[in-house]
Amino acid sequence: MSLERTRPIHLANAHLMDPVTGLIAPGGILVEGNTIREVSPELATAKVSFSERVDCHGQLLLPGLVDMRAFIGEPGEEYRETLRSASLAAAHGGITTVVAQPNTSPVIDDPAVVDFVQRRARDTAVVNIRVAAALTKGCRGQEMSEIGLLREAGAVAVTDGDKPVLNAQVMRRALTYARLFDMPVIHHPEDPNLVGEGVMNEGEFATRMGLPGIPTAAETIMLERDIRLVELTGGRYHAALVSCRESLEVIRRAKEKGLPVTAGVSINHLTLNEIDIGGYRTYLKLAPPLRGEEDRLALVEALNEGLIDVVVSDHNPQDVETKRQTFAECAPGAIGLETLLAAGLRLVEAGQVSLNRLIEATSLAPARLLGLPAGQLAKGLPADIILLDPDMPWVVDKAMLHSKCKNTPFDEARLSGKVTMTMVGGRIVQTQA
Repeated sequence: MSLERTRPIHLANAHLMDPVTGLIAPGGILVEGNTIREVSPELATAKVSFSERVDCHGQLLLPGLVDMRAFIGEPGEEYRETLRSASLAAAHGGITTVVAQPNTSPVIDDPAVVDFVQRRARDTAVVNIRVAAALTKGCRGQEMSEIGLLREAGAVAVTDGDKPVLNAQVMRRALTYARLFDMPVIHHPEDPNLVGEGVMNEGEFATRMGLPGIPTAAETIMLERDIRLVELTGGRYHAALVSCRESLEVIRRAKEKGLPVTAGVSINHLTLNEIDIGGYRTYLKLAPPLRGEEDRLALVEALNEGLIDVVVSDHNPQDVETKRQTFAECAPGAIGLETLLAAGLRLVEAGQVSLNRLIEATSLAPARLLGLPAGQLAKGLPADIILLDPDMPWVVDKAMLHSKCKNTPFDEARLSGKVTMTMVGGRIVQTQA
């Protein structure tokens, strides 16, 4: 750990972008201790006495991203990812807060485990690590966790990660109790019985590849059930990942009724489709699966419309042993912390999404949903700030990524946009040319 800085840091000669206003204008930020002391246009060129000046060279200063869905192997599966390695990958990708999923070993279903992960993160991680505790004991979907105690221990949400809760009565009780503690219930809406042996999107392309498909109904049926339970209980519900047009209509009807429902999408489903699987590329086997191009475009439009609230990395490291198998037998999942923002900038460059909407969905919206003091450039907030050169080209080299596993769906992809500095709590944790 580095020593605390004694002088304020003056981030000068920058273009500020705050997702609250959507405006991009010359300005600067003064950071004192771990908080933002001042944000103003005058700080772009002004000289501040007794401060350490950092020249931003006209690049964009943004609030750090908040990733609501990332699997970190620690504790128990450190060979896949540790809090340290995940945080380094996040810092290089412009993510200053990562919400760790609970399906570790042991499962994060006890206040003592929540406390352990938080203490371990404070000792080893370079970004903020927040915990989403287990919705049910052992993530088995049979017995509800002690939601109130988990909240007191510091958990920001409850979820069973990538395991859906099949028992509707358990889900109803969880939504009811979570409401008492204003705790969002994050659910993976996918019926495993309809998924069956499927490994990719059901349709003509799966048939041509000779692979069993997963129907969109596996997602929409579970989502429809969950929305009915939200109507019954009034609990806050977040659909972790949606992947198809039919699901968007379910979300739309729920929001039109004024229900406390939000939805997320992974950057993979916004930027890739089933055709990208090509020659059985196992790094593109995901859950839910990549859908068709029409579904992808519908997701992009829903993001623009605000129907989709947040964009996540869905970071899920898998080692060589689980990925170097046939497409049908390999484990689903891809890493994404380091490429979340850069992949999203593809949509901006193509004119499909505005930069402000992308930053809002990856910073402000998840922060508000989880009740975190993040996602804005505002006086008094923690100084979680990133510096972005949106035009810097780079090629993804999986060997150079900071995650322990290298299963990136963007290997050798040409991207534009590089995070050149990441500050967390007033401390610069990474810089790159």
